[in-house]
Amino acid sequence: MAHSHEHPHSHSPVDSGRRLLIALSLTLIFAALEAFGGWWSGSLALLGDAGHMLSDSTALGIALVAARVMLRPPSHRLSYGHGRIEVIAAIVNSLFMLLVVVGIVVEAIGRFSNPGSIDAPMVVIVGTAGLFINIVVAYVLSHDSHNLNTRAALLHVFGDLLGSLAAIISGLVIYFVGWVLIDPLVSLFICALIVVSSVRLLAEALHIIMEGVPGHLNLLQVGKAMAAVDHQIESVHDLHIWALSSGHIALSAHVVLKDFDQWPQILASEQKMLREEFDINHITLQPEISRGETVVMIDKLFG
Repeated sequence: MAHSHEHPHSHSPVDSGRRLLIALSLTLIFAALEAFGGWWSGSLALLGDAGHMLSDSTALGIALVAARVMLRPPSHRLSYGHGRIEVIAAIVNSLFMLLVVVGIVVEAIGRFSNPGSIDAPMVVIVGTAGLFINIVVAYVLSHDSHNLNTRAALLHVFGDLLGSLAAIISGLVIYFVGWVLIDPLVSLFICALIVVSSVRLLAEALHIIMEGVPGHLNLLQVGKAMAAVDHQIESVHDLHIWALSSGHIALSAHVVLKDFDQWPQILASEQKMLREEFDINHITLQPEISRGETVVMIDKLFG
């Protein structure tokens, strides 16, 4: 049995942790300012965005802890290391975001019967500042968007970015038109967008937990490519492909050979092909001898 452990990605958990710390600091500071602005102006859109940012602070904190834990080396109990902690963090963050959305929807429904008064200029000013902060945070995190843990945190930030935009729009409409119902309506629209993204991310994280084949790979296609590496390969079976974490794909398979003596060269070719064509970096291959080759080897031993 042969193993190959390659880690070609240049992004490291250290870089992820640093970006998450910057994002957490910016988000926490502005969440407090936006909450005060929403309370002062009476805007649900602004309060909703502040709630998003507060949830983002929690999400970013969870993601930051996950990024730190991922730095730990493999142990006797966790031989694959701690990489899958990012998947757990993504699930927690997605579920937390859905809970925040439920709270905002309940408040928005109540606003239809009792809209209240809203300080539109304050909404526009604070919403604009929030939009700028969220753009900066999204830019910082986007450099590590291949990481599922960071993508979960980035999802929260995009939700806030949309919330800030919604607050600006509702503030302008209220100021120029006086239609206060735009505030809860925009909040509901933003919540719908966040629900779609959260469910999609949650489904992806659960797929990894279930050790499903990564979405960009086709099991049959990979198997055919492996079988075509060398004419001495009779077949490939018991092929499994799964993700240990985002960006870290594992593969195991049995390779049936016509000539066992060619295995070292075939192994090197298989590993090279799987890394270059499919970006699979944790490879475990088990060579097997075909029935015809078994007869030949017995003849050599006892002939």
